[in-house]
Amino acid sequence: MIGAIEILILAVIFGIIMSRDAIDKTFRKHADEGLVESLAEDAKDFYRDNPKRLMIIVAASLGVIAFLITLVYWALTRTDLLKMLGWG
Repeated sequence: MIGAIEILILAVIFGIIMSRDAIDKTFRKHADEGLVESLAEDAKDFYRDNPKRLMIIVAASLGVIAFLITLVYWALTRTDLLKMLGWG
């Protein structure tokens, strides 16, 4: 039992060290820029590398949002969910 706990602790420590290295290599945010500025820079890089890939990402995101909105609308209108929640 103690051996398994030690292996788990070592795995967690190794995972923390490796994930910090991966974050340091990929996360290019500077201290003086906000989240939106960082996302804008990432979007520019995506577009510079491959414009088609950025358009596919945008189209897929819009498709997922439309699907979720349709699913919520269906759940609210076709089921008794609002009555179960006490809103209907």
